[in-house]
Amino acid sequence: MQQNKRPRCQGSKQRLNHPETHSVKSSSHTLQALTSAALMLPGLLISPAHAAGTDRINFQYSRYQEGERNLYGVPQSYKPISADVLHGSGIFSLTDRAKFTFGYTQDTWSGATPVATAPLATSGGNRPYTINGVVVGASPLLNGKVQLDHDLNPIGRDPLTKQSTGVVDTRSVLVMSSASPETRRQANFGLSYEWNEAAINVGGGFSRERDYHSSFGSIGGRLDFNQKLTSVKFGGGYTDSQVSAILDPDSSPYITKTAYAQQIVNRRGSEILKGDRQDWVANTGLTQILSKNALIDASIGYTHSNGFLENPYKATTVIFIDPTKLNDNLIVGDVRALIEQRPNIRNQVALSTKYVHYISPFNAAMHLGYRLSVDDWGVNTHTFDASWVQPLGGGWTLTPRVRYYSQDAASFYRPYLFSQQNYRNQEVDSFGRKVWTDKANPTVQYYGSDQFNLVDQNGSAVDAFSVNAQPKLTLFDAGKLPTHFSSDHRLAGFGSLSGGVVLSKMLGKGVALEAGFEYYTRASSMQIGSGNNSFADFDYYVANAAIKFDIEPDASMPITTSSGSSTAHTHSSLHHHKIPPATVMFGHMLDKPGDFMAGYRFMYQWTGGNMMHGAHKVSDQTIVDQACGNKDCQFTPQFMDMRMHMVDLMYAPTKWLNVMLMPTFMDMDMNLRQLAGARVDASGAHSHHGAAGHESGAVGDTYFSSLIKLLDIPGHRVHVNLGFSAPTGKTDIKIRRSFNADGGLIHFGMQLGSGTWDFTPSLTYLGEYNRWSWGTQISGIKRMEDRNQSGYRLGDMFQATGWGGLDLARWLTASVRGVYTWQDEIHRDFNQYNARIGPMDFPRNYGGQFWDMGFGVNAQIPGGRFAGNRLGIEWVQPIRSDFNGYQLNRQGMLSATWSYQF
Repeated sequence: MQQNKRPRCQGSKQRLNHPETHSVKSSSHTLQALTSAALMLPGLLISPAHAAGTDRINFQYSRYQEGERNLYGVPQSYKPISADVLHGSGIFSLTDRAKFTFGYTQDTWSGATPVATAPLATSGGNRPYTINGVVVGASPLLNGKVQLDHDLNPIGRDPLTKQSTGVVDTRSVLVMSSASPETRRQANFGLSYEWNEAAINVGGGFSRERDYHSSFGSIGGRLDFNQKLTSVKFGGGYTDSQVSAILDPDSSPYITKTAYAQQIVNRRGSEILKGDRQDWVANTGLTQILSKNALIDASIGYTHSNGFLENPYKATTVIFIDPTKLNDNLIVGDVRALIEQRPNIRNQVALSTKYVHYISPFNAAMHLGYRLSVDDWGVNTHTFDASWVQPLGGGWTLTPRVRYYSQDAASFYRPYLFSQQNYRNQEVDSFGRKVWTDKANPTVQYYGSDQFNLVDQNGSAVDAFSVNAQPKLTLFDAGKLPTHFSSDHRLAGFGSLSGGVVLSKMLGKGVALEAGFEYYTRASSMQIGSGNNSFADFDYYVANAAIKFDIEPDASMPITTSSGSSTAHTHSSLHHHKIPPATVMFGHMLDKPGDFMAGYRFMYQWTGGNMMHGAHKVSDQTIVDQACGNKDCQFTPQFMDMRMHMVDLMYAPTKWLNVMLMPTFMDMDMNLRQLAGARVDASGAHSHHGAAGHESGAVGDTYFSSLIKLLDIPGHRVHVNLGFSAPTGKTDIKIRRSFNADGGLIHFGMQLGSGTWDFTPSLTYLGEYNRWSWGTQISGIKRMEDRNQSGYRLGDMFQATGWGGLDLARWLTASVRGVYTWQDEIHRDFNQYNARIGPMDFPRNYGGQFWDMGFGVNAQIPGGRFAGNRLGIEWVQPIRSDFNGYQLNRQGMLSATWSYQF
């Protein structure tokens, strides 16, 4: 199950530095503390262009975790929604008045989410999943029967035995569906320019996920008055979005989609519901410094949305009642589900205020905020928040926060609907088989018990993934239903209360660490007024950690001002050794005790094209017959992409010793194709097929190392790395259960870490002379444990590489590199269920010997605003591969690095 709106984590946000005061003359430390603290928390809506100070790079990781939903004893084995979020952002000065900002967010989420709401008393209200006769879980269904009294109150049933209790039970229950991991990526960019009494900023970006694409742009500005004690802000934005919702194969056969028949297409066995939407935003606000100890901020915003505003993964339960039976003491209703139908226009107005007061006896700042939002859907909201920014001394700051939120239900929200008309079930033929039609040609009919076991009129089997089959139905009169309806619990009336705390520490040299935790609870009883949908009560928490770097220009270099002049400093420029190509890890050291280096490393690896055995291309039939041991392979990878984000932190306690810490964040996506000649097991094949493919992503393994200098003479350096890898990446990620079939553990190559403690040594030699530089490195990975928690152990690895570089300019070096890699196959096997559908599920189809060439450039920026920053990029091109077993061919790898030395 997918949804086009992701849970957004509400952890600590980035902090801006002190606002620039220009001509304001004040020696008051309290005013400075006040305005600084005002910008330390989200919600004050001061434009980034209003914040001066040093340039900055931030990295943050957050974990979002929901609690269990209240299903009133209905058994189910789904895990609640969780999300792992990686965020990076930065601000750089182009001149003393112009700034460039950027941000990147990537979140991967999985788990169970509500599809609809149904009466708990629904007959067949759950479907038990059994393995060897043992019930392992169940979830409420989207259709069935329900008994009602003459007032249309449901008569309760036991959720397992389905026997009537004879007692009215008006409780509702959420219909849940689960999802394999999915990933969203968002990038944004901005430019701002500051005058003495004004500022302007423009920005834009995009967000991408499998089923939802959007692009956005914005423009804003600020005008200052009254010696910058008063500021007026204004802005506007536009977002264009395309929805391509991949409908859940479990729930879709039970959901009526008649209203969207013209928007649904079939691609590779998946139903895709398409739609477009646009959002326009305008806002204006006022910030007023009231005194040296207080300021107030107020703003008003307007949002106009139009187009496809539905959540295509949410359905509404409708109970159809025979109108001739309304006077009976016991009425039997048909329970069915329809995709929700929302209005195609929404107008929202929001008023926000924030008051900040500096409390001098505590050297702290208090934030109080209120937000009112109203719209033409009837969703009126109130938000109250308060926080306390408390410096503790020694660079520590503690920020507790509390927030209350209340929301009225949308005018068209209902847990479920009643309709006084008969519902016709799917048509059946004379043999009792269900009838299906081809959407492209409704005169063509198929027959079968479900959408994946079809035959044609001659009784010949039909490949369900090659046709666009839909049930042949005589349904109902849509005119007797409301024009708009939804049972999405996010449109219900409820209240919520959250509380959290952020702890930060300034380490010196412009480095700060931050950790935060927030707990949120939602309940209908907490709504202002009244609520009656306690079935949708739930809670969650968000935990995050961040590291932030102030990037100061090199004091030895001239910096150009806005007037074109330059200021020069007397310090001489430090000599920097050449750095290795971007893909080489542990390749250089810091020379000066007390130095600190912060860096970021990104790797993107492509695989695709042909399936290979050893060094040769193989046919589908060979893969079917030989790649999966004593069983036939069903699927093979079509492509697999891997992305790795790594933060490099290096510190030099002595001249000869460096220590490093490198946390990683991984994400991968893979699409499969059915092998020609394969005999597909229809009970579980769709869980690995279709337009969606599958993804995984979250924290990977964490590396920490000691680099020891062995030789350092003019032109020649040698150092050894004694490193280890901690098993922080998951090795037990599962594919969702689908159609009563257990998806099991996802493929070996889609797990996020090794699951074992690993030894990662390397030996590096670096040389340079005039414009030339060169180097070699041998490295390896030795698994230090026999198996991980999932039962297997990745193969050991050895790598040898050598490179040469030529300075194209004093600050720019081009390099060419050769690489040889040997990697052993995976040892042992999964100790949990895995579907075994293709070569990627067998340990012997991993590893091999590989020869590559790398082509890269490194830049060490010598002066100006970006002095001291180092950038590198390298493309690694496969030359020859000798795979173990059967594997997808390699296409290449792109590496990029950034680092800054303090």
